[in-house]
Amino acid sequence: MNKQLTINYQEYGSMAEMPSDDRELLEQAVGAAQGAYAPYSQFHVGAAVRLADGRVVCGSNQENAAYPSGLCAERTAIFAASAQYPQMRDYTAIAIVGMDAEGRLCEASPCGACRQVLDEYEQQQGHPMRVICYVSERCVRIFSSVGDLLPFGFKF
Repeated sequence: MNKQLTINYQEYGSMAEMPSDDRELLEQAVGAAQGAYAPYSQFHVGAAVRLADGRVVCGSNQENAAYPSGLCAERTAIFAASAQYPQMRDYTAIAIVGMDAEGRLCEASPCGACRQVLDEYEQQQGHPMRVICYVSERCVRIFSSVGDLLPFGFKF
Protein backbone atom coordinates (compact mmCIF):
# COMPACT_ATOMS: atom_id res chain seq x y z
CA MET A 1 0.00 0.00 0.00
CA ASN A 2 1.42 3.38 -1.00
CA LYS A 3 0.95 6.30 1.32
CA GLN A 4 1.84 9.93 0.97
CA LEU A 5 3.27 12.31 3.55
CA THR A 6 2.56 16.01 3.29
CA ILE A 7 4.46 18.61 5.29
CA ASN A 8 2.88 21.99 5.84
CA TYR A 9 4.88 25.10 6.60
CA GLN A 10 4.66 28.84 6.24
CA GLU A 11 7.20 30.71 4.19
CA TYR A 12 7.95 34.41 4.51
CA GLY A 13 9.84 36.50 1.95
CA SER A 14 11.86 38.21 4.67
CA MET A 15 12.19 38.55 8.41
CA ALA A 16 10.30 41.86 8.16
CA GLU A 17 7.18 40.02 6.94
CA MET A 18 7.12 37.68 9.95
CA PRO A 19 4.90 38.20 12.99
CA SER A 20 6.82 40.37 15.46
CA ASP A 21 7.15 37.70 18.18
CA ASP A 22 8.65 35.22 15.68
CA ARG A 23 10.98 37.87 14.26
CA GLU A 24 12.17 38.78 17.77
CA LEU A 25 12.86 35.12 18.55
CA LEU A 26 14.84 34.75 15.33
CA GLU A 27 16.79 37.90 16.16
CA GLN A 28 17.70 36.38 19.54
CA ALA A 29 18.94 33.29 17.70
CA VAL A 30 21.14 35.60 15.58
CA GLY A 31 22.63 37.01 18.78
CA ALA A 32 23.23 33.49 20.07
CA ALA A 33 25.04 32.52 16.84
CA GLN A 34 27.48 35.34 17.45
CA GLY A 35 28.50 33.58 20.67
CA ALA A 36 29.13 30.19 19.07
CA TYR A 37 32.43 28.41 19.55
CA ALA A 38 33.12 27.08 16.04
CA PRO A 39 36.89 27.16 15.39
CA TYR A 40 36.79 24.01 13.24
CA SER A 41 33.76 24.42 11.00
CA GLN A 42 33.55 28.23 11.05
CA PHE A 43 29.78 27.65 10.90
CA HIS A 44 28.08 29.45 13.78
CA VAL A 45 24.58 28.37 14.71
CA GLY A 46 22.25 30.06 17.16
CA ALA A 47 18.97 28.86 18.62
CA ALA A 48 16.41 30.57 20.82
CA VAL A 49 13.66 28.67 22.65
CA ARG A 50 10.54 30.48 23.84
CA LEU A 51 8.88 29.12 26.96
CA ALA A 52 5.13 29.33 27.41
CA ASP A 53 5.53 32.18 29.92
CA GLY A 54 7.43 34.25 27.33
CA ARG A 55 10.96 33.71 28.64
CA VAL A 56 13.59 32.96 26.01
CA VAL A 57 16.65 30.74 26.47
CA CYS A 58 19.39 30.83 23.85
CA GLY A 59 22.12 28.43 22.85
CA SER A 60 24.88 28.22 20.27
CA ASN A 61 26.91 25.43 18.77
CA GLN A 62 29.97 24.48 20.81
CA GLU A 63 32.67 22.55 18.95
CA ASN A 64 35.52 20.53 20.42
CA ALA A 65 38.75 19.09 19.01
CA ALA A 66 37.62 15.71 20.37
CA TYR A 67 34.83 15.37 17.81
CA PRO A 68 31.94 14.58 18.45
CA SER A 69 32.22 16.05 21.95
CA GLY A 70 30.67 19.36 20.87
CA LEU A 71 26.99 20.15 20.86
CA CYS A 72 24.56 21.76 18.43
CA ALA A 73 22.83 25.06 19.18
CA GLU A 74 19.35 23.54 19.30
CA ARG A 75 20.25 20.99 21.97
CA THR A 76 22.30 23.56 23.89
CA ALA A 77 19.24 25.84 24.03
CA ILE A 78 16.61 23.22 24.88
CA PHE A 79 18.82 21.52 27.49
CA ALA A 80 19.64 24.90 29.07
CA ALA A 81 15.93 25.78 29.18
CA SER A 82 15.12 22.44 30.78
CA ALA A 83 17.93 22.80 33.34
CA GLN A 84 17.16 26.44 34.20
CA TYR A 85 13.37 26.05 34.35
CA PRO A 86 12.65 22.37 35.15
CA GLN A 87 9.19 23.22 36.45
CA MET A 88 8.25 24.86 33.14
CA ARG A 89 8.98 22.26 30.44
CA ASP A 90 6.53 24.01 28.15
CA TYR A 91 8.07 25.33 24.94
CA THR A 92 6.12 27.17 22.27
CA ALA A 93 8.80 27.75 19.62
CA ILE A 94 12.45 27.43 18.69
CA ALA A 95 14.21 29.65 16.14
CA ILE A 96 17.41 28.56 14.38
CA VAL A 97 19.87 30.55 12.30
CA GLY A 98 23.30 29.90 10.78
CA MET A 99 26.15 32.33 10.26
CA ASP A 100 29.15 31.80 8.01
CA ALA A 101 32.78 32.72 8.77
CA GLU A 102 32.21 36.25 7.42
CA GLY A 103 29.25 36.81 9.74
CA ARG A 104 26.59 36.52 7.03
CA LEU A 105 23.34 34.81 7.94
CA CYS A 106 22.77 31.53 6.14
CA GLU A 107 20.49 28.53 6.22
CA ALA A 108 20.38 26.28 9.24
CA SER A 109 18.09 23.36 9.89
CA PRO A 110 18.21 20.94 12.82
CA CYS A 111 20.32 17.81 12.33
CA GLY A 112 18.75 14.39 12.94
CA ALA A 113 19.89 14.21 16.58
CA CYS A 114 18.45 17.67 17.31
CA ARG A 115 15.18 16.79 15.58
CA GLN A 116 14.87 13.70 17.76
CA VAL A 117 15.60 15.63 20.97
CA LEU A 118 13.12 18.38 20.04
CA ASP A 119 10.54 15.72 19.12
CA GLU A 120 10.88 14.11 22.54
CA TYR A 121 10.39 17.44 24.31
CA GLU A 122 7.34 18.08 22.10
CA GLN A 123 5.90 14.65 22.96
CA GLN A 124 6.61 15.22 26.64
CA GLN A 125 4.67 18.47 26.75
CA GLY A 126 1.76 17.11 24.72
CA HIS A 127 1.45 19.97 22.23
CA PRO A 128 3.37 21.27 19.21
CA MET A 129 6.50 23.39 19.37
CA ARG A 130 6.88 25.61 16.32
CA VAL A 131 10.23 25.54 14.48
CA ILE A 132 11.44 28.73 12.79
CA CYS A 133 14.30 28.26 10.33
CA TYR A 134 16.20 31.07 8.65
CA VAL A 135 16.83 30.06 5.02
CA SER A 136 18.03 33.26 3.36
CA GLU A 137 17.42 37.00 3.44
CA ARG A 138 14.46 36.28 1.19
CA CYS A 139 13.07 33.22 2.95
CA VAL A 140 12.14 32.12 6.46
CA ARG A 141 10.22 28.88 7.06
CA ILE A 142 8.00 28.20 10.04
CA PHE A 143 6.91 24.65 10.79
CA SER A 144 3.93 24.26 13.14
CA SER A 145 5.44 21.21 14.84
CA VAL A 146 8.71 19.33 15.23
CA GLY A 147 6.77 16.39 13.80
CA ASP A 148 6.75 18.17 10.45
CA LEU A 149 10.55 17.88 10.40
CA LEU A 150 10.68 14.36 11.88
CA PRO A 151 7.42 12.57 11.15
CA PHE A 152 8.67 9.13 12.21
CA GLY A 153 10.81 9.91 15.27
CA PHE A 154 11.46 7.46 18.08
CA LYS A 155 8.52 7.41 20.46
CA PHE A 156 8.76 6.74 24.17
